[in-house]
Amino acid sequence: MSESFFSPCPRGLEPTLAEELATLGATSIAPTHGGVGFSGDWRVCYRANLESRLATRVMWRLAEGRYQSEEDIYRLAYGVTWAKWFTVDDTIRIHVTAKQSPLRSLEFITLRIKDAVCDHFRTVTGKRPSVDTANPAIRIHAFLTRDRVTLYLDTSGEPLYKRGFKPAAVEAPLKENLAAGILRLSGWQPGEALLDPMCGSGTFLIEAAQIALDIAPGLGRGFAFERFRHHDRAAWASIRQAAEARRQPPRRLKIYGSDIVGEQVRRARVNLQSAGLADCVVLDRVDFLKLEPPAGSGVLVTNPPYGVRIGEAEELAGLYPQFGDALKQRWSGWRCYFLTADPALPKLIGLKASKRTPLFNGALECRLFEYRMVAGSMRRKPAGGE
Repeated sequence: MSESFFSPCPRGLEPTLAEELATLGATSIAPTHGGVGFSGDWRVCYRANLESRLATRVMWRLAEGRYQSEEDIYRLAYGVTWAKWFTVDDTIRIHVTAKQSPLRSLEFITLRIKDAVCDHFRTVTGKRPSVDTANPAIRIHAFLTRDRVTLYLDTSGEPLYKRGFKPAAVEAPLKENLAAGILRLSGWQPGEALLDPMCGSGTFLIEAAQIALDIAPGLGRGFAFERFRHHDRAAWASIRQAAEARRQPPRRLKIYGSDIVGEQVRRARVNLQSAGLADCVVLDRVDFLKLEPPAGSGVLVTNPPYGVRIGEAEELAGLYPQFGDALKQRWSGWRCYFLTADPALPKLIGLKASKRTPLFNGALECRLFEYRMVAGSMRRKPAGGE
């Protein structure tokens, strides 16, 4: 039986996620602002959780209706057969998001939905579930537009970009699903050289290695749907076993990472080891401005440091033109991608971007700049030009 789902993703990746979900068996695929709606049976839901590299969650749509007041939302939520899907012993958390809703308090709406769920359970079982805002077993999501509310049950649990490893995180990290989306946007294919010269905690490197070895990103973690009362354990076991069977053993790959900061290289190494990929990637401590390409062609992809890591804005302003010089002098034959929220980078790097893709890293608006370094065709421009 087909069900309706919605998967949020980093903004800017909606068309890319739609393509990925199609390969996982989804139908009625409908990209929208901030995510993708789709239909499928529970096997599709299980596969999307296990295998999607781009989705943030997979949410199951349970109810939808018009509202004028908080009490309309309460009545809709009370009418959902919650006790059919999870037990009174499962802790819950309610998440509410709204776009152009006339209701003033999201906190009060959250409270009323919580009351509706608890009142439903009290009617059915005589008991009510407990709320756990830190680590709930069950997450219920409500999305409000100007006059409609949709209720979802989160099938994922922890966000899907939490792959189940990566202990050595850094401040303001690049989300794993955004990194995977950027790799897809770059057109990089396993077997092609890939380099992150400012690798930080190694997110691009880990995602690329998992893609190259066909490792499903969710193999190292559990999911909320495993607690659902109607969970199909046999179907889930067969899907997991099929993914495990496709997984290739670790081997040396054409994936390279470096950073000028020794602590960043250490963190990347710790994270690669945690993911079981330490022997797959070549890591080195080296300044990007002195780095020699590891192959005649390939993909360079990086999220350059912000002032937090390198110093003041003036120092970065001095580095960007040097990045452009280094690309021009040594990286002929490479496709180079810079993700940045710094509007100075495209002006100061001194190369004409062949593509600019708007993306969001959390709430931070960024651009992915593509520079195709073709021998003899790139002309250095004065700083300040784009």
